[in-house]
Amino acid sequence: MDTKLVFYDIAMCPPVEKNNSAVNPWKTRLALNFKSVPYITNWVKLPEVSSVRTSLGIPACRKFADGTDFHTLPILVDPTTSRKLGDSFDIAVYLQKHYPSGNDLFPPQSLDYAFSPDTAIPIPLSECDEGEYPQYARFNMNIDAAFTTHVALMVQGLSFDPATAKETKAEFVRRAGMSCWEDFAITNEQREKLIESFRDMFEGLAKLFGGNGPFLLGDRANYADLIVGAWLRMASKTLPGEEWELVRGWHGGVFGRLYDALEIYAVVQ
Repeated sequence: MDTKLVFYDIAMCPPVEKNNSAVNPWKTRLALNFKSVPYITNWVKLPEVSSVRTSLGIPACRKFADGTDFHTLPILVDPTTSRKLGDSFDIAVYLQKHYPSGNDLFPPQSLDYAFSPDTAIPIPLSECDEGEYPQYARFNMNIDAAFTTHVALMVQGLSFDPATAKETKAEFVRRAGMSCWEDFAITNEQREKLIESFRDMFEGLAKLFGGNGPFLLGDRANYADLIVGAWLRMASKTLPGEEWELVRGWHGGVFGRLYDALEIYAVVQ
């Protein structure tokens, strides 16, 4: 029996190992590599996510505003314990508990960062679990809100599998409550304003990286770094090249250094 964990990630345009850009699966992939836990990847096409999740008996962990289920990835299956988890934060907590050797995902630290969006976000975000590691749970929620508010900069850069592109775009449209894919397009003026807002959002976050870096606690990473790093992975794959270089250089290059330092944990298995 293969005892490797099975990690379900979203397949984008082939080769999927180079074009994976889904944020929450990136949180899990970085955490698995950070903990040095052996695993294999099952790639799932976006239109098949709901059926795969249902077939594994994993309920949706989030709901849309109208109460319908929001089926998404990652999923992690551990054959040694028969556990099945379908939320990136829950997966990180599970890895910390059941694979305690190696790097510490949740060292004590202050994560004083909050973000309040000016407009409603149509996609349901990670919930703030006040159970274990509440500081990290709140940080996760606030980072998701901050980046999702600016995700319009990245949507048009998503790389879809041509075989399922039409169906995948329709799913994105449905999830966002839009009428068609073209509704995601923004004008040059809108883009410039959103980039300015993106830079300003990063300013508050950059203050947390006030030490010598590249991580929040200096020279050792933790799950909070991986949360930000997952969003940087998406940005690197979906923003136009010149905009990604801007992000890397903002606020003294804090986020370029973080991205580079997490490269060792970005291996696709």
